[in-house]
Amino acid sequence: MSTERYEYAKKRYAEVGVDIDKAIEATEKIQLSMHCWQGDDVKGFDVKGELTGGIQTTGNYPYRATTPEELMQDIEKVYSYIPGKHKLNLHASYAIFENGEWVDRDKLEPRHFTKWVEFAKKLGIGLDFNPTLFAHPKSDDGTLSSEKDDIRRFWINHCIACIRISEYFAKETGVPCMMNIWIPDGFKDIPADRKGPRARLKASLDEILACGYDKSLVYVAVEQKVFGIGLESMTVGSHEFYMNYAAKNDIMCLIDSGHFHPTENVADKLSSMLLFYDKMALHVTRPVRWDSDHVVLFNDDLREIALEIVRNGADRFFIGMDYFDASINRVSAWTNGMRNMEKALLYANLAPNEELAKLQNDRNFTKLMSLREEVKTLPFGDVWDYYCSKTGVLSEHEWFADCEKYEKEVLSKRA
Repeated sequence: MSTERYEYAKKRYAEVGVDIDKAIEATEKIQLSMHCWQGDDVKGFDVKGELTGGIQTTGNYPYRATTPEELMQDIEKVYSYIPGKHKLNLHASYAIFENGEWVDRDKLEPRHFTKWVEFAKKLGIGLDFNPTLFAHPKSDDGTLSSEKDDIRRFWINHCIACIRISEYFAKETGVPCMMNIWIPDGFKDIPADRKGPRARLKASLDEILACGYDKSLVYVAVEQKVFGIGLESMTVGSHEFYMNYAAKNDIMCLIDSGHFHPTENVADKLSSMLLFYDKMALHVTRPVRWDSDHVVLFNDDLREIALEIVRNGADRFFIGMDYFDASINRVSAWTNGMRNMEKALLYANLAPNEELAKLQNDRNFTKLMSLREEVKTLPFGDVWDYYCSKTGVLSEHEWFADCEKYEKEVLSKRA
């Protein structure tokens, strides 16, 4: 971008007390965890079959990644479009088996993820992890809350195996690993017993955490959901259950921005949680009427979440992205969502947050509203393009043309 436009933007933001360079520096330090599953429609590599557990992808746009090599190639391409240095979030179902080997999820070991560690080291990034408790024959009758002892045992062992893999990731990359547990357990119609399944879930989680692990390397989180497809009447792992369980057991309660009622303000929850937790985890998505995991847009909801992250201390958050759209080019979907989250964080760091807070404390709501509205018209786009240029990635006007070229020259050649 031109020096003139940057200098003008710097002057305009200075008029409301904001230093652009400090805002960019603060944004560049924040790491996002990019979800591997956007690239292949949550298929993974360990089992063949349809998605289950209330998870669906819609659309049939061609050229999705079907091998580990293709997925890694696409991930690396997306990172080339994103300012800053970020992490990669893996599901256990993305284990890479070699020489004809295959093991079930309760027998997974770190060696099944060595290719991912090599990839992370090549890019100089950290890894986050998720046990995969869906899309498996043993998930049809519940998982950690199942009435069947053998089913619960299988999934308990799977989660313990995932903790060991998470420790391996952290040791190898030198970056702490956030391991998030989400289960698809629940009921389509009104349950006769809500307490029983939740008591079994609590006992299963207790046993998983009792395996022992290095808490400086692995941060365990549990993820709530208000309902799911085929689980409209009750989810066992509700927000109230996990919020209390996490607080009592000194782990994190993960907030997924798509897992609440449409009228709830997810951003409003974060400050309350941080009064009782040292750190917390997020999955950022865009629900449309229900938990549909649309590509994240630079909209009011996202900007408000980013403002809460910045105002409460970005170093207290593990920020993971979670959306999967099979109706458009998946590299473009990944890139738009990641860049929009990064935009929102920069936008939040460019807000005169201390002055806004002072105006609220002074109960000067007239000036508070006026200053907020003034900030909306400042030349944010020029600052964003400068940030992209500074970090060596293509500008907002340039990246999509390069993405189209990648589709033509690489994606369309796939079998």
